[in-house]
Formats: sequence, C-alpha cells, structure tokens
Amino acid sequence: MISSWQLQEAKNKLSQLVDEAVKSGPQIITRRGVEVVIVLSVEEYRQLKTSKEKLSDFFRQSPLAEIELDLTRDKSPVRDEFVL
Repeated sequence: MISSWQLQEAKNKLSQLVDEAVKSGPQIITRRGVEVVIVLSVEEYRQLKTSKEKLSDFFRQSPLAEIELDLTRDKSPVRDEFVL
C-alpha cells in the first residue's frame, strides 16, 4: 500500500519510512501538499530497472511481426490550401 508522508514527518521518522518502503511498498513524500519523491526498496527498484526490454525486442516478439505492411506512398494529388 502506498502511503504519503509530509517532508517534515519523513525527516523525523526516516527509519520508519524506510521500514515501510521495504515492508509495504513505495512511500510518497510530499512538500507543501505536492508529491515530490517516492521511496522504494532496492528490490523494487531493481525490478523496475531490469524489467524493461528493448523496444526493438518487443516489436520482434509481437504476433504482428510477420504481417506484411504496404509501405508504398500515396500518389494522390495534394489537397488545396484551406483558408480561414
């Protein structure tokens, strides 16, 4: 569960904030009511960093990868200019 902490409270209870991030998941820190930072456990951070695959690999693995596309250019005449 994501919890929200005011900056001053986060500073005063840093150990508790870290424990909650490890135990319960990301913790949001706000400054003057605006969300500014998220504290994550190292494990969650690593999952986020390593779960990304290359975009080119994603497209290669797509079921649509084998479909032939018509990439010929449309040779229709250019439209008239539209005047407002």
